[in-house]
Amino acid sequence: MRKRLFEIIETAKESDRTSNVYDVYMMIVIIASLVPLAFKTDCAAFFWIDKTAMVLFIIDYLLRLVTADYKLGKGPVSFLLYPVTPMAILDLLCILPSLNLLQSGFRILKIFRLIRTLRVFRVFKAVRHSRSIYLIKSVFRKQKKPLATVGALALAYILISALVVFNVEPESFGNYFEAVYWATVSLTTMGYGDIYPVSVVGRIVTMASAIFGIAVIALPSALITAGFMHALQQFNDAEDKEKQEGGPEETEAAGNEKN
Repeated sequence: MRKRLFEIIETAKESDRTSNVYDVYMMIVIIASLVPLAFKTDCAAFFWIDKTAMVLFIIDYLLRLVTADYKLGKGPVSFLLYPVTPMAILDLLCILPSLNLLQSGFRILKIFRLIRTLRVFRVFKAVRHSRSIYLIKSVFRKQKKPLATVGALALAYILISALVVFNVEPESFGNYFEAVYWATVSLTTMGYGDIYPVSVVGRIVTMASAIFGIAVIALPSALITAGFMHALQQFNDAEDKEKQEGGPEETEAAGNEKN
């Protein structure tokens, strides 16, 4: 019973209709729970949407808690470890704002209303219920080392070019942070034009920064695209293999029906 619950609430096989229905249902609940955040006024409909979503999120959290041993695979200890996992904490952040029942005339207590803004974190629950987003997340996980290298290279270049231009044109930049800001927008080839060097050396640094920025942006784009295509191919191959394995059984079942 608990194992079947785990298969339903977690991302299961494509052929598991119950799990797919649950994913779609949770996506609808998440989107509906965000609707009241788009309005400044409150009404009865928004109140009941919020409370209904809260109850459904609590049920979802409890189901994940009672099946934590299947998720973490550490036996009874899993039930103690699950509440401190990132996704479990995110679930609590989605639930707690709706549990705010404090109503008082004391102005100091109004600070608790800030907790309501945490409901926007509900949008991140969609990651768990989307296979496409899960696929993208796996690509970033596999390509994290090359992406980290590119990020470190870009950061180093920003700091160095900012240091160079700050010393070349101290009159154009009030402090080092402004130079870092300039280097960042120049590296991304955006160049807002609010801060810019006027000397020849400063402009040469700017041109080099812009050209280098094209390469820095192109590298992670190529890595992510290649990784996504590879992961998508693996995903399609796994689906084809699953269909082929189920093929003979379906053929045999069809033959028995004819007989």
